[in-house]
Amino acid sequence: MKFLDVKTDFAFKKVFGSSDSKDILISFLNSVIEFENQQKIKDLTIVDPYSIPLLRGMKDTYVDVKAELSDNSRVIIEMQVLNHEGLEKRILYNAAKNYSIQLKKGDAYHLLNPVIALTITDFTLFKNSEELINTFKLIEKKQFIEYSDDIELIFVELPKFVKTEAELETIQDKWLYFIKNAGDLDYIPHNLDQELDKAFNIANEANLSVEELELQHKKKDWIYIQKSSIEFATKTGLQQGLEQGLEQGLEQGALSEKTKIALNAYQMGLPVQTISQLTGLGEDEISSILRES
Repeated sequence: MKFLDVKTDFAFKKVFGSSDSKDILISFLNSVIEFENQQKIKDLTIVDPYSIPLLRGMKDTYVDVKAELSDNSRVIIEMQVLNHEGLEKRILYNAAKNYSIQLKKGDAYHLLNPVIALTITDFTLFKNSEELINTFKLIEKKQFIEYSDDIELIFVELPKFVKTEAELETIQDKWLYFIKNAGDLDYIPHNLDQELDKAFNIANEANLSVEELELQHKKKDWIYIQKSSIEFATKTGLQQGLEQGLEQGLEQGALSEKTKIALNAYQMGLPVQTISQLTGLGEDEISSILRES
C-alpha cells in the first residue's frame, strides 16, 4: 500500500479540497484553529474544489484550499514545501486581498467578514520560536489590546512536529502526523478517527487515475530539483542565504550547472517554459542546449 506525499500541493488539495472532503477539512481545521469560546466549525463550503487541469503547471510550490464557513468568514489553507524570499509578505498580501475583494463598489465596510490564512510549512519559518503553531493578529504593541480579529495568520511548521505513531494522543497530533508522514507509510495506522481514515483512502495511490499518478510523480521530481539546486548553490557559496531562494543562487551559479539542471528537468518531462522558470535560462538557450546534447 502506498500513499501520496500530502506535503505536495497536488496531493494536499486532493485530500483537503475535493468536493467530498468537507468532513475531512472540518475535522482538520477544528484541530489546529483555536476559536473564541471554544467554538467549532460545524459546516463549510469548499471554494474552487480540486480539479486536475488547474494543477498542471509546475511553477507554484503551493495551492490554496479555500473554505467559506457557516458564519461567512473565509479560511485560506496552503501547504508550502519551499521557503523563498518574500514568502511572509505574500501570505499577508494574499490574506489582505481575500479580505478586501469581498466588497463591491458602494458596499458598507461592516459587511466585511473575517479571513484566516492557515499556512503549513515543510521547513522551519520562525527559528526563534519553539511553538509548533504560531498565530498572529493586529494588536497594540505595549498593552496588547486587540485592534481587530478580521485578519488572522496561522503557521504550522511540520519540522517541529516530532511525535511518533505511538505518541499520538490528540486529533491534532493525528492530522499533523498524517500530513508529515503519509508519503512514507505502507499501511493505515490503527485507532484513527473516521475523517482520518477517509483521508488515507483518498491518498491511497491505488485509488488514483494514471493521469493523477503521473502528475504527482512529476511534481515530486520538480520539488526534488528545486531543493537540489538550492543545496548546490548553498554548498558552493553562491548564495548569501537559503532564504534568498533558488533564483539568486542560480544567477550566480556556473552555466554548466544550469545546463545540467536543464537536461535533468527535460528528461523528467518538464516543459521548456517550466525549465526556463527553474533555471533562469531563456527558452532559446534551453532549446540550443537540448539540440547539442
